[in-house]
Amino acid sequence: MKTVSSLLFITMASISIRAGEISPDQVEWIEGKFKRNGEKAMEALRNLPLNTDSEPDLGTGFKPLCNGKDLSGWKVLGGAHSFEVAEGMIVGKCVPGQPNAFLSTEKNYRNFILTLEMKWEVESNTGIMVRAQTRKKRDETVVYGTQVEMEGPSQSRGWSGGIYGEKAGGWKYPLVLEAHKAIRNAVKADDWNRVTVMVQGDTYKTWINGVAGANYTTNEYPEGFIGLQIHSGKSGTVLFRGIKIKEL
Repeated sequence: MKTVSSLLFITMASISIRAGEISPDQVEWIEGKFKRNGEKAMEALRNLPLNTDSEPDLGTGFKPLCNGKDLSGWKVLGGAHSFEVAEGMIVGKCVPGQPNAFLSTEKNYRNFILTLEMKWEVESNTGIMVRAQTRKKRDETVVYGTQVEMEGPSQSRGWSGGIYGEKAGGWKYPLVLEAHKAIRNAVKADDWNRVTVMVQGDTYKTWINGVAGANYTTNEYPEGFIGLQIHSGKSGTVLFRGIKIKEL
């Protein structure tokens, strides 16, 4: 598959001539985000493979990743944002001035279905790292790899459920096609949102509240950890609950 990390400059002229299945309401976002070689970028976007699968059965074979009492089995990597367990939920709070932080599983996973519910108490950007990796940069531990994006609801482009390369090339699978209209409207701003991702072999598929999202392929990361992101910024509080995994 052609990945969107290779996207080059896009002009409004090239978009208007060959928009294909690109949603008209996504044109401005595309032009603003991918600032190199237009036609190559448009081809990559038009050729994004669709996720046509139903959300996996979430009923049996899953193990909880949080015990509802404390953060046993997890560790914080990156910035010094706040994570705690309250009323059975993981509560992540942004500390201004800190870089991105990730509450990360101590265990690595290879093939799995991961599902959880998340809710914004104070809006911010967030996401779920899958098969995440670390590298050292001077004295810092940098988290990088594949992230299921969950952007703040007021950001109207609607790319929650898309795939972002965290410190790994930026957007891989933005939700810009006409066929992605349902997933772009799936997020609830003031309620819980179910995020499901299935990772098997080189394929990553996502669902938000049961609506199919990304279908992304890469063989870069055969295994890695799960990470709940709190993004850098002035504020933000994100709640996570019902975090469970089924290894395949």
